[in-house]
Amino acid sequence: MPEPDAAARPSVLFVCVHNAGRSQMAAAFLTHLAGDRIQVRSAGSAPAETVNPAVVQAMSEVDIDISAEIPKVLTTQAVQASDVVITMGCGDACPVFPGKRYLDWQLSDPAGQGLDAIRPIRDEIERRVRQLIDEIA
Repeated sequence: MPEPDAAARPSVLFVCVHNAGRSQMAAAFLTHLAGDRIQVRSAGSAPAETVNPAVVQAMSEVDIDISAEIPKVLTTQAVQASDVVITMGCGDACPVFPGKRYLDWQLSDPAGQGLDAIRPIRDEIERRVRQLIDEIA
């Protein structure tokens, strides 16, 4: 099977202030479920040092390993290179460019939460990612 043309693939950027929880889960689900069909990025305006360990554990329960992920800083270039920019209900501000699709997913913040509180957030992110794939892939 030929490698999909990178320019032809839709690209999605997930944005959250610390890039340590919701945006990491969303990027991991999209990568896991869409494979090479969609280019995936995540970033934050004030990235944390590490991904939230409870989020890593919650994702491992659904057989997705994000333990090696590192929060990244949000850049104008990342926004420009993305077709769809999704903020995670955290009020993070993104530069706005014409021709991009902007969505805001209102989701609870997993920071400081235990696994029992993170699981429903994870499951809602997975549901929204599956819907997004149906819309853009």
